[in-house]
Amino acid sequence: MSWSDRAATFAALHVPGDPLVLFNIWDVGSARAVAKAGAKALATGSASVAGALGAADGEDLPMDFALDNAARITSALDLPLTLDFEGGYSADPETGGQHAVLAKHAGAVGINFEDQVIGGDGLYDIATQSARITAIREAAGSEFWINARTDIFLKAKPDTHDAAMVETALERARAYADAGGSSIFAPGLRDAALMTAFCEGCPLPVNIMAYPGMSDRATLASCGVARISHGPFPWMDAMKAVGEAASAAMK
Repeated sequence: MSWSDRAATFAALHVPGDPLVLFNIWDVGSARAVAKAGAKALATGSASVAGALGAADGEDLPMDFALDNAARITSALDLPLTLDFEGGYSADPETGGQHAVLAKHAGAVGINFEDQVIGGDGLYDIATQSARITAIREAAGSEFWINARTDIFLKAKPDTHDAAMVETALERARAYADAGGSSIFAPGLRDAALMTAFCEGCPLPVNIMAYPGMSDRATLASCGVARISHGPFPWMDAMKAVGEAASAAMK
C-alpha cells in the first residue's frame, strides 16, 4: 500500500464501540509476530523500543534510533504503523512539527504525542500544548494521525479519579481537537463509568490503555472506546518469558 492508503486504512479503524486493538511492538520481529496474529495496524511503544535498545523511557533513546526502528518496521510490513513519539523530542512547536515530518518520512502514518513535560514535572498548559499540536498538523499534513495524549489520569492515583477529573481531561480534549488532533489518548483511566463519561463528552475517538487485569475489549467497546493500546506490557511479558526460559535451560 502507498503511505496515503495506509493512512486512510488506519483512520477508518477508529470506530467508537468497535475499538482498534494495538498490541504494541518494539522491532520488526515483534511486528511480524503481531501481524501474524491478525493485527490490522501496528504501534510501537516508547518504553518497549527504548528498553530493547538499552535506553530508558522518556526520550532517553536518541530520536534517530526511534525513527530508524520505525523505518525498518514499515519497510518489512505493509500494515499501518503509528509511532509512540513521546513529546516529539522538542518543547518548541516548530521543531516538533519538523520531527513529526521525519516520522512520516520513516513511514509512520501517525504518532502518539503527549502533554507531559519530558524530563520535568506536570503537564504543558493547554495553550502551549495546543500550539504544539497545531504545528505538527501544519507540518505533517491532514492525513497524518495525531493521537493527542493527556496524562491527567496517569499523574493521579486511580482511586482519586472522579467526574471533576474527567471534565478537566475533556477541557484538554476539546482544545486538542480544535488544534488538529485526530484522537485522544487517556492512559491511566480505568473506571468504566468514568471512561463512558469521557467517551461521551470527547469530540474525538478515544484511546485507552489496557492494563493487566483490566476489562476486556467488549467491555471497553461498550464504554465507547475507539482504540485500545497495550503499552509496555507485551514487551514486559516477552522479557519475562525469555528470562524464565533461560533460567530453565541453565538448570
